[in-house]
Amino acid sequence: MDSTSTFTGKTWFITGTSRGFGREWAAAALGRGDRVAATARDTSSLDDLVDTYGDAIMPIALDVNDRDADFAAVAAAHQHFGRLDVVVNNAGYGHFGFIEEITESEARAQLETNVFGALWVTQAALPFLREQGSGHIVQVSSIGGISAFPMVGIYHASKWALEGFSQALAQEVADFGIRVTLIEPGGFTTDWAGDSAARSQTHPAYDEMRAKTQQWRAQRNATPGDPVASAAAILEVVDAEEPPLRVFFGAAPLDIAKADYAGRLETWEQWNHVSLLAQG
Repeated sequence: MDSTSTFTGKTWFITGTSRGFGREWAAAALGRGDRVAATARDTSSLDDLVDTYGDAIMPIALDVNDRDADFAAVAAAHQHFGRLDVVVNNAGYGHFGFIEEITESEARAQLETNVFGALWVTQAALPFLREQGSGHIVQVSSIGGISAFPMVGIYHASKWALEGFSQALAQEVADFGIRVTLIEPGGFTTDWAGDSAARSQTHPAYDEMRAKTQQWRAQRNATPGDPVASAAAILEVVDAEEPPLRVFFGAAPLDIAKADYAGRLETWEQWNHVSLLAQG
């Protein structure tokens, strides 16, 4: 596609568009006239969007764990559309298992997708965004990126890592006109805890804790958010003149964050005498 065309909308690169948030956000962007490079492991899941939107969507088969493929996919999208305005790192999955239950291969697989996949795509996009002097990198984190709960510890580790490098990134690239936003959803009716999730082999020592945790999760997720509604929210974020570094999606995360951070501040204050003792 000729990069000198008169197209005035946004050009998106979105990973993990076969279902959930990625699918809804791609459809919303296309529906308002934007262009989308949409990645999925199996691009046949995008056939209906191609039928509807034609050349406005560029399906790309991609496993984000493959660093070389990530760089090639971003470069192909930029060459095809002539620019990139919004880069969304949405590909990821949840892993259920208590810390003692998680195997090395399970831990590495979780971090490969949720952390390194997002890192490689981010690195691949940055030279193009720097050159054009603009762009918005959107990282799909979680309320689990700032708080933590039993049975999803390695998932939390991946999202806390994503939060850390993205906050640093935001400071590093601001002078180039590039913005960074961490989307932090609560519970939504996506497939995050369904077939797309991974699960460790259970250890009987944790059976009682597992039952308590599952009951608590069921109560907390009694009124999950609607992924379709999230499309309007993501459009408002990417259209903002000064987008936020962090924004919750859903009704539950703010109260969780308030309680968690209040507890942290109280503990830090309570133990500040030890902090000063360590200072010397």
